[in-house]
Amino acid sequence: MSNIDRLREHQANERTFLAWLRTSITLIGFGLATDRFGLFLREKQTTVGDQEIPDYSLIASQSISIGLVIFGIIIIMLAVWRYNRVFQHIEQDNFQPSRFLVWVTAGIVILMGIISTPFLFLPT
Repeated sequence: MSNIDRLREHQANERTFLAWLRTSITLIGFGLATDRFGLFLREKQTTVGDQEIPDYSLIASQSISIGLVIFGIIIIMLAVWRYNRVFQHIEQDNFQPSRFLVWVTAGIVILMGIISTPFLFLPT
């Protein structure tokens, strides 16, 4: 493999790593935003409605928020692991693409979406 080809492969590997990093930062940001929005709704309901707040609304927003932040952190760790693995394979000139991480990430995001959907229809 020529130096130019190797350089291109390493740059593509780095761009892929940065895309995974952006995804994880987005998940963490959504987790923080969900938590703050849940707190906002709770405070609004307390001050405007003078009602007792059901426990599930707080638990739901906190659970989803914590799940998103933890998943974002896991994605960062997996991205670093994948970047290093691909780097070594490029250097050894025996890279074989794997879709495992893509399937795992997509499956977890789909699962989190399915779990969080019922909370959209619960009264605040």
